[in-house]
Amino acid sequence: MMSMKKGKVKEIITSTKEKTVICVVVDGKEEKAINYNLLTGDITKKDEVIINTTAIELGLGTGGYHFVIYNLDNDCNNSDAHGHIMKLRYTPFQIKVLAAEEQESPYHHIFHEFESLHQMPVIVGELHSMVTPIVATLKYIDSDIKIAYIMTDGAALPIDFSNSIYMLKSNKLIDATITIGHAFGGDFEAVNIYNGLITAKEIAKCDVAIVTMGPGIVGTGTPYGFTGIEQGYILDAANDLGGSAIGVARISFADRRERHKGISHHSLTVFDKITKTRSNLVIHSMPSKEREVIYKQIKNLKILKKHNIIERDGTLLIDALKKFDLSVKTMGREFNEDKYFFLTCAAAAKYGYSIMKTK
Repeated sequence: MMSMKKGKVKEIITSTKEKTVICVVVDGKEEKAINYNLLTGDITKKDEVIINTTAIELGLGTGGYHFVIYNLDNDCNNSDAHGHIMKLRYTPFQIKVLAAEEQESPYHHIFHEFESLHQMPVIVGELHSMVTPIVATLKYIDSDIKIAYIMTDGAALPIDFSNSIYMLKSNKLIDATITIGHAFGGDFEAVNIYNGLITAKEIAKCDVAIVTMGPGIVGTGTPYGFTGIEQGYILDAANDLGGSAIGVARISFADRRERHKGISHHSLTVFDKITKTRSNLVIHSMPSKEREVIYKQIKNLKILKKHNIIERDGTLLIDALKKFDLSVKTMGREFNEDKYFFLTCAAAAKYGYSIMKTK
């Protein structure tokens, strides 16, 4: 059951077309909350709002924000919007979107005519924090390539929750965003990963697609109990459609949890147990000590036989981040605290670009 409280907007902290961060007074205390303008309408100072306080009360974080459910001073009416595909279906928050593939869409015929991705690189990561280093590396190598970002519904559902995507799009480093499943708010909406990939190739006309969930992966510490398990069947989908599937391993030598040391147990599960087709697993060229740990993990499972293991030097990421004035962070750790995580992302991007140039 969700926890709800009434509050009053004291201040508008930041505002874009899609999202407004507010200071709201709840039970006499000032708290931060997020209003998704396209979901719950515009919001102004002194508005009375109903907010969802569940995550903060449970100590789950979500960036320290509550979320506006309803603005009592603004009747939001979106009945004129096109489309009939519902996302967040059969919940009080279900919304209508125009999916790229639906009959009303001008692109409907494209999905009937589609034949193949023709080896378009599809770089599939587990965590949202992988997107920035992959994008920065690709654009650093070649500023003219067109990049599509496909966000799944494995974590945050509104793409507007991601400050990273907002920054990358604002700086023209991502050319198109596609939200699939119950994720929403992209430049294009699609029902599933297959049509999301077709949208990237045939409608957005991009050269490469990057696929991850949004911020906020769910994990339970059990072998199969994490939403990043989707990485496996997304790699399979890329292969099914004739793409070049590139997997990004989650690698860290800074994580205190033993199950995430070296190659995370998440990645080991995905590449050993979940994928049914052969993909390209790219890792950064590491010093001998760390490399030994990685290859021991790979050899202990069937990964070496199931996939192409490829090494690339990802250190050009350092220059890429400087050029675009970007910072990266994963699980609270910045580049210098967990460099092999980010360099692995860059290595995958570098390999993806090499495939593009040989097509």
